[in-house]
This record gives sequence, structure tokens and C-alpha cells, in this order.
Amino acid sequence: MTPYTERVIEIIRSIPEGQVMTYGQISRLAGSPRGARQVVRILHAMSKKYKLPWHRVVNAKGEIAIADDEGASLQSFLLQSEDIELIEDRLVSLERYQAHMEENT
Repeated sequence: MTPYTERVIEIIRSIPEGQVMTYGQISRLAGSPRGARQVVRILHAMSKKYKLPWHRVVNAKGEIAIADDEGASLQSFLLQSEDIELIEDRLVSLERYQAHMEENT
């Protein structure tokens, strides 16, 4: 596993319950400002194995980015179970729920 992948996993694990982070935010904190798509790949490939709170990761607009209805519904349910209010079942207010972490988290 690359140091970048390890860092991404560490950051995702550290997202507090009831908060979210964006793919781009995670990639910047992990040291790759343009690596948001790599974060998507890491989440897809490693969420189960590392028990990552994948549902706390949204796109830059605060939207649930999962295209299929079943996956999006599950993410919506999990976010709401952490008391995150969604707008039209797909949008999170980043102003209200975005976690902000230091570079050395």
C-alpha cells in the first residue's frame, strides 16, 4: 500500500460521526491536491476491508455522488442516522457539517 493510500484511509477513519468531508478535501490533506478521483477508487476498493465510514464522504458540492439509487439511499440513510440533515435526500450543507482537519491529522 502506498503512503498516499495509507494517509487517505487514516483521514477517512478520522471523520467524526455527524460530519462529512469531500473527496478533494481528503486528497489535499493526504498530499495530492488533484487526487479526488483516487480517493474515490480507494473508497470503492477498501471500504469493507478497512471498515471505513465511506458514507461520510461527499462531492465538492456536498452531494451524494453515488449514481445507483440503492447505494445513494443507503448513504442517505446512514448520514441521517448520524443526525445529518439532507436537502432533497442527496445534499449535505457543507457549511454546517463539513469536518475541518489540520494537515497532520
